[in-house]
Formats: sequence, C-alpha cells, structure tokens
Amino acid sequence: MRRIAVINQKGGVGKTTTAVNLGAGLARLGRRVLICDMDPQCNLTVHVNVDPAAETPSLYEVLHGQATLEQAVRPTREPRLSVLPSSVDLAGIELELVNVVGREVILRDAFEADERAHGVRWDHVLVDCPPSLGLLSLNALVVCDEVLVPVQSEFFALQGLSKLTEIVDLVQRRLNPRLRVTGLLSCRHDRSTNLGRQVLDDIRAHFGDVLLRSSIRRNVKLAEAPSHGLTIFEYDPESRGAQDYLDLARELLAQELPTGAALPEVVAASPPAAASKPPAAAPQRNASGRFAKAAAAQAMPAAVSPPSATPRPATPRAAIQSKEPAPRVASPSPAPATAPAARKPPRKPLERVAAEPPAASAPPAVPAARKPAPPPLEKPAAGATKPAAATTKPAAAATTNGHGPPDASKRPSAARPAAPVAAPKPGLPEPASSPPAAAPVVVAAAPPRQGRAKPASPPPPETSSQNP
Repeated sequence: MRRIAVINQKGGVGKTTTAVNLGAGLARLGRRVLICDMDPQCNLTVHVNVDPAAETPSLYEVLHGQATLEQAVRPTREPRLSVLPSSVDLAGIELELVNVVGREVILRDAFEADERAHGVRWDHVLVDCPPSLGLLSLNALVVCDEVLVPVQSEFFALQGLSKLTEIVDLVQRRLNPRLRVTGLLSCRHDRSTNLGRQVLDDIRAHFGDVLLRSSIRRNVKLAEAPSHGLTIFEYDPESRGAQDYLDLARELLAQELPTGAALPEVVAASPPAAASKPPAAAPQRNASGRFAKAAAAQAMPAAVSPPSATPRPATPRAAIQSKEPAPRVASPSPAPATAPAARKPPRKPLERVAAEPPAASAPPAVPAARKPAPPPLEKPAAGATKPAAATTKPAAAATTNGHGPPDASKRPSAARPAAPVAAPKPGLPEPASSPPAAAPVVVAAAPPRQGRAKPASPPPPETSSQNP
C-alpha cells in the first residue's frame, strides 16, 4: 500500500482538487484508492458529495479512539474510490489531545490496526492536509511514506517550500524514517505567461528531477465540479483537467512499474443501476379537472355512460306535423352552475377632446387692475462724469497784526448740484401723481484748519548816545 500526503502550508494551491481527482484517476486505472480529509473545512468531503454533518463516524472519532477505520470509511459514486470524511470538530482537536501521550502517531496506529484486522484493503491512500503545519499535518506525515507538494507558478509559492522541506526532514529524522518527497506538482499553470515558465525553471534548477513532468493547467471545469459533488471524470471527462489528472495518475503508476512496462488502461466505470419507475399517471394540467375527467371517462365501462351523456326523449312526429308544442318531459335538473364572476367592462381608449369656447352669455372676465410699476432708474452713461462739488477755500480775514480768526459771514458756500431726473421710457404708463422733487441740500465746505496765533513781540527800546 502506497500512502501519499498532499501537503503545502500555503492555501489555495490545489491540494483538495489534486487529492480528489488524482484518486479518481487512479481508480479509473483499476486501483483501489482511499482519500482522507484532514482539513476541518471539509472541502474534500463535500467534493465527493458526502455530508460532513451526518450523524456517522468520521476522522474526529477515529482520532479520539471512538471508531475504527472500517466504521468511518464510506464509499463514493466512483467505483473503487472510498473516503474517510472530516468534521468541523477537528478545529479543536489540538486542544482536546494536548494531554494525550503519542498524539502524533494516533492515525498511524489506526491504519496498522485496520491492516491487522482486514489486511491491505487499498492500493493507494491519499491524505489531504490542512494549510498549516500543526497536529493534523503531523499525523499525516507520520502515517504516509511519500509527500506530494502542489505549487503554483507564482513567486509566493516558492517562499514556503524551504520551510516545508525543513519540516519533512525533521519528521524523517525523529518520527518516520521512510518519509520522502515524491514530487512537486505544478497546479493552475499557465504556459502562455513568462512568469509561469520562469517559476518552473527556478523550481527545476533548485529541486532537479523532483518536479514532475505532468502539470495541471488552468481549467474552469475543475472549479465547477465541486459544486455538483462530482469528480472531474464524472463532470466532464473530455476536459483538459481530466486529461491532466489522468496523465498524473499514469506518471505515479510508472514509478511503481519496472522500466519499459506498459501502463494500465482506463477501466470503464459501470453505470449505476437504473431504478424501476412506476407507470406514469394520467396527466393533470391544472386544477379545473379537464384532463382528470377525460381519464375517468376512458376508464369507465362502455355499457355505463356518464350522466351528462343521457339522451333526451325524441319529439313525437304527429306533434311536429300538427305544429303543436310537444309535451315537455321532465329531465333531471342539472347541478346549479356557478355564476361566472362579473367581468369589468373594458376601458375606453382615451380621446383627445378639443377645448370648447366659453358660453356667449357669460361676460369675459376682467383682469384686476395692476399697480403701475415705478419707472426704473437710469444709470449714467459710460462716458459721463460725476460733477465735482465746487469748493473754495475762504480767505483769511485781515487784522492789525496779520493774524486773527476768520469771519464766518464772509465764508463762501458750495452747493451740490441736483441729481438729474430720468425721463420715463416710452410705452410705460405715466403715474397719476408724482411726488414733488426734493430741494437740493447745500453743504458748506469746512474751513481749513489753522494753527494758534502767536502774540506780537514788543518793539525794542530806543537808545541814545548821550549820557544822562
């Protein structure tokens, strides 16, 4: 039995898709395959159309020792393909088993106990690991002998490979000496980009022949198959994804066979047995019972006719010749028919009605008198200048000594010219009465400010040359 762990601590690289479709491809080549779901997200379990919430044993019970592999493994739609389902309870398994001695080898002990009881039941075991390097991934590395690492043709996919190789070497030295890296698988590879080719060249230069020749190209069918609970071989066997995973399965089988041996051919899957269908019932289109009545009339014997088909008595021939009304024959009163619901009269189309002139007798309405609008103020023309106020400085009043306050009676006054009155525009009604024009306001110019007059100095005293 060959046990392979599909592991990479980076998420979204295609671990679950590879575990499911590689297992289905090996089953198509005639191998008995068991796929194990170690991820608490249960993506692999849902991928093969198994309900992870069902009240049946799962990997959670196996790790707790409450169930065996024989009780937890379930078959799938694909022949020779079985699944060990996961459970959301695996999210807390590390805390629950923190005090358990040897918790890293619980899954290996379960497989060894199953082999002792039932022998080797599978040719290949594929373990889908979670995107982490915790207790669940450690159990997968201990129980398996080989490691398959799916990588993307991107830069970030190369960063985690060095750490993963260190973990594999550590487990190989302490827990599982048989553990080795089988190969690196390029998933979601785009051969048309320079980045994809460059990343593959870097991986090949660093790891050498560990990089597998097969690569999984981008294909939308691989993303659509899980939503239907089918493998890629059941969903679209002619797609590129199905061809790529079948080539990968053949490459892994070629490692087991001697050099030059022929690879096995695809074994045709036996179609599921068709369930016997009951005879089709009479068609019933609606609730009116139209087809139901027709079916009842066909099933009725020919000697018995439905009540509605009872012939009425014929009218005597003598009554027809004498033109006398024939006697009425009492006929069974039919069942009162339900009166149809009153239908609303159809709506009349809207017609455009012309406006009718007002009646001649009615006098036309007289609009209310409006108040005359005041004439707008005219703005002065652009070339007109504002008349400047005529101001003159008053002359200083003469005094005996040339200084003194000015005389206010002789002070000249300056009058501001009146603003021109705008003429009314033609066509506008003239107001009934206009207010009298305001008299111009005369503003006297302020006298200039003068300083304080200095007192006159006395004349110098006269001096004589004669002595007294």
